[in-house]
Amino acid sequence: MAEESGAAIDFPVKRQREDEELNNHHNHNHNGVEMEGINDNNSISTNKESESISSVIPGWFSEISPMWPGEAHSLKVEKILFQGKSEYQNVMVFQSSTYGNVLVLDGVIQLTERDECAYQEMIVHLPLCSIPNPKKGLFSRNMPRYHKVEYCPLYPSPQPDNLKHWAMSKVQAPYAWPLEDVVLVIGGGDGGVLREVSRHSSVEQIDICEIDKMVVDVSEQFFPHVSIGYKDPRVTLHIGDGVAFLKAVPEGTYDAIIVDSSDPIGPAQELFEKPFFESVAKALRPGGVICTQAESIWLHMHIIEDIVANCRQIFKGSVNYAWTSVPTYPSGVIGFMLCSTEGPHVDFKHPVNPIEGDDSHCKSNGPLKFYNNEMHAAAFCLPSFAKKVIESKAI
Repeated sequence: MAEESGAAIDFPVKRQREDEELNNHHNHNHNGVEMEGINDNNSISTNKESESISSVIPGWFSEISPMWPGEAHSLKVEKILFQGKSEYQNVMVFQSSTYGNVLVLDGVIQLTERDECAYQEMIVHLPLCSIPNPKKGLFSRNMPRYHKVEYCPLYPSPQPDNLKHWAMSKVQAPYAWPLEDVVLVIGGGDGGVLREVSRHSSVEQIDICEIDKMVVDVSEQFFPHVSIGYKDPRVTLHIGDGVAFLKAVPEGTYDAIIVDSSDPIGPAQELFEKPFFESVAKALRPGGVICTQAESIWLHMHIIEDIVANCRQIFKGSVNYAWTSVPTYPSGVIGFMLCSTEGPHVDFKHPVNPIEGDDSHCKSNGPLKFYNNEMHAAAFCLPSFAKKVIESKAI
């Protein structure tokens, strides 16, 4: 993972913080976010917020959940930086010995400074690199948002003038494609998905709907290199329920929707159910894409099986499952469900809008650490046991 042997300079391992940044009067941080469960000597209290701190090995965080019974992943804790309870969940940040700062929601690791790139980069660039950059070769910035062209080599299928009635028409017609992309992020309050979406110059507007404002505030304080995504002027933050937000948007609003959800328990449960995917499909334009967190092939094949079955019923374009390696996630891997609506064909396995080699986004967001063209292609290579189950759901 290091650029040079023996020097992991790209990945923070341990960030020193002064004690006065952690302990203040009345247990409040300088951003006004209330802190709970930390006593004067920076040890962890025994209230509910700290149940995931192992009592067997003091000073270690152990991730224990019914989502992965019989196993746990542990990290050594240097300092507890924040503990609190929002309206929706318990929130904790601690400084680990080997993975930098760690964000934990309801006892489950959401990200660490060291390996967050593997998840954030893949969940964004797998879908966004699979739809064309409308600014390259087809359009002028002075054209209206939708502009007809006589021929589009990337999309050889017939497409009618009225995009909303694609499925109802078989008439040959000129092609159309938006001048710039509009992207919605559901969840992802830490800002890492926003950071990666903002690397794409073709994106005109980035909406994010996050249910928990505390996650946003805590991330801005303790994960500045992740939450930098909020600084992009194209971003609009909506605090609220993502399911309700999707139901309210007009049909065909978005070119891409990225669902950065936690596990299907608690506030994220609805994001794994069929009605939610139906709302996503309605909110997407023809040929629009969704990428959603889709659990681990080692632990959750029953959940993945249901997700695939629902998506094949709802999305009439491409439906694919991909995965990547994230060391601090249960089993060390996490999956993604990638789907497209009926319309211009999307081949997720062969990106048409490569971001690798384009350094224009590196000045503000830093270089890519994980994603590249080879990783993109490899993400769709499944082990035999998973491939058999997923392909069995093909209609």
